[in-house]
Amino acid sequence: MCGIVGYIGKRDAAPLLLEGLQRLEYRGYDSAGIAIHSSGTGKNAGLKTAKAKGRVRELESRLPKRFAGGTGIAHTRWATHGAPSDENAHPHLDAEGTVAVVHNGIVDNAAELRAKLTADGVTFVSETDTEVISHLVGRAQGATLEEKVREAVAVIEGTYGIAVLHADFPDRIVVARNGSPVLLGIGEHEMLVASDVAALVSHTRQVVTLDDGEMATLKADDYRTYTTEGSRTSATPETVEWAAESYDMGGHDTFMHKEIAEQADAVDRVLRGRIDDRFATVRLGGLNMDAREARAVRRVKILGCGSAYHAGLIGAQLIEELARIPADAEPASEFRYRNAVVDPDTLYIAVSQSGETYDTLAAVQELKRKGARVLGVVNVVGSAIARETDGGVYVHAGPEVCVVSTKCFTNTAVAFALLALHLGRIRDLSVADGKRVIEGLRKLPAQIAEIVANEDRIAALAADYAQAKSMMFVGRVRGYPVALEASLKLKEISYIHAEAYPASELKHGPLALIEPAVPTVAIVPDDDLVDKNRATLEEIKARSGRILAVAHTEQEKADHTVVVPRNEPELDPILMGIPLQLLAYHTALALGRDIDKPRNLAKSVTVE
Repeated sequence: MCGIVGYIGKRDAAPLLLEGLQRLEYRGYDSAGIAIHSSGTGKNAGLKTAKAKGRVRELESRLPKRFAGGTGIAHTRWATHGAPSDENAHPHLDAEGTVAVVHNGIVDNAAELRAKLTADGVTFVSETDTEVISHLVGRAQGATLEEKVREAVAVIEGTYGIAVLHADFPDRIVVARNGSPVLLGIGEHEMLVASDVAALVSHTRQVVTLDDGEMATLKADDYRTYTTEGSRTSATPETVEWAAESYDMGGHDTFMHKEIAEQADAVDRVLRGRIDDRFATVRLGGLNMDAREARAVRRVKILGCGSAYHAGLIGAQLIEELARIPADAEPASEFRYRNAVVDPDTLYIAVSQSGETYDTLAAVQELKRKGARVLGVVNVVGSAIARETDGGVYVHAGPEVCVVSTKCFTNTAVAFALLALHLGRIRDLSVADGKRVIEGLRKLPAQIAEIVANEDRIAALAADYAQAKSMMFVGRVRGYPVALEASLKLKEISYIHAEAYPASELKHGPLALIEPAVPTVAIVPDDDLVDKNRATLEEIKARSGRILAVAHTEQEKADHTVVVPRNEPELDPILMGIPLQLLAYHTALALGRDIDKPRNLAKSVTVE
C-alpha cells in the first residue's frame, strides 16, 4: 500500500522521481524518500539518499542542492512496520551504504530474519521489515546484482514489489515482484519502474507488467525479464489507455470532487459498445464463457473488499432478480480464511478497483487451485486479478486517484447490471424485460448528471449534518448495500462515526442509539417496500431522531429529502448512492478534512 518509482537514463532522475511520487501519493503518504546513484567522483560518487516523514512536499524541501544523477529509486509509504518517521521511510540501506531498496508488501518472516542478522552483527536503524531486504542483498555472495537480489528473495516469505540500487552496479536497477505490482515503463533511451501506471504515463505509455515470481533488470537502453530462478521470460510491452491528463484535477479542488462529477461520462463508457438491441441483451466477450456454460451455473459467489464488496452486494441482488440464479457476496478477506466449500457449479466473481487487492487476489488463487471458474470485475487492464481469472468485465471508470472510491464503485455496479442482464437473457428473462432494463441503463448517465447538478442543496444539508456525533444509515433489500457504502464513505473522509443496518433490524437493537444528535439517513425508493420504509421513518421520529431521506418523492416524516430520478427498480440503487457520495464529500469539506488522503488509509490495499 505504497508507491514505488524508479528511473534510469540520461535525464536528471530526482525531478522525475519527485513527480512520480506526487502522482503516487494517494497510495501512501506518511513518509517519502529517494535514493540517487550520483555520477560524481570521490566523495560525490555512490548512493545519496534523502527521506522525510510526511508528504512528498516535505521530502522535496529537504533535498540537497546537489542531488544529481541519472539513476534513482523513490518511495512514498503507508506504514505497516514501524510508525511514520524519517528513519522508517524508504529507501533503506545496508550496513555499508552500498545497497538501497524500496519495497511494497510485507515480509512475513522479517522477525526471524532480523534476529539472524542481528546475531551476525548487523545493526538496524529502522523498525521496518524492508531493512531486512537491504541487508540480505548487501551480504549476498552473488557476483552480480541480479544474483544478490535472487539470493535475498529466496529467503523472504510474504509479499513484495522491490526496486534495488547498488553502488557497485551503477548501470542498472533490479526489480522483483511477488504479490505486489511492479510495472516497467519503456522509453526512448530511458527506462522507468513503478508500482502504478500513474507514475509512468507522463513519460511513456509502453508498459510491461511483471508476474509474481518474476524479476527484471533495467538499463538505460534495454531491459530483460527473468524468473527468480534465473530463467529468461518474454515480456511484450502493452499500450496503456490512460493519458497523463487523467491524473490531473481538471479544475476541481479535489480528485474526489472531480471523480464524482465524472460519473455520468464514466457510466456511458462502461455501456458503450456493449448493448445488443436486436436480442435485448448485452455483449460481454471478455467472459470467455459460452451460453451452454452460462446456463450450467447454479450459484454465483461474489468476493471483494470495502466498496468492491458493497458493489458485489448490489451485483448479487441484480443477478438473483434478473437471472434468477442464487447469488451472494462476501468479503474476500473472510472467504479466503474460512475453508469455504468450493462448488464446481458455482461461478465465482472477484471484484477490485485496482485489480491488485491482496485479499481478493489470494482468494482468486485459492479458488483457481481448487479448480473453480473465476471471473474478474476490475478497472485496471492487465492487473493481477485480470490476468489470474478466467475472464471478466472491465468497468472502464478511468483512473481513480482519491483514496475513496466513487466512480469506480458506480461503474462496478453498472457492470454487474450488464452481467446480470447477460445471464438473464441466456436463461429466462423475457425480451420485454431485457428491453426495459436496457432503457434503464441508457437513462443512467443523464440521471447521474441531474443528481450532480443538485450539488448545492446537498452541500447545504451537509453543513448541517456535519455537527452530528454519529450517523445511522438504513435501507431495505436493494437499499441496504447503498446504506453500507454511504456509511463507509462518510466515516472514511469525515471521520464521523457511522453505522449501516437493514431498516428492518432497527427494532432489534439499534433503535437504542436514536436521539437528536444521531441523525439517520434512510434509503426510501418508491418500490413495493415503500410503506414498510415509511413505517421505519415513523419509528425514528417517535424517538426524536432526525431523518434525511433519499427517495423518489418528498417524505413527510423526514426532516429533509433528497429526491433522485426514478429508474427501473433493479437499477435504482445505482442512482441513490450518488447524492450520498456528495453528502460525505461536503460533510468532510465542512469539517476541513484532507478529503483525497484520509488518515490511516491508502488506495490500493496490497497487504493483508
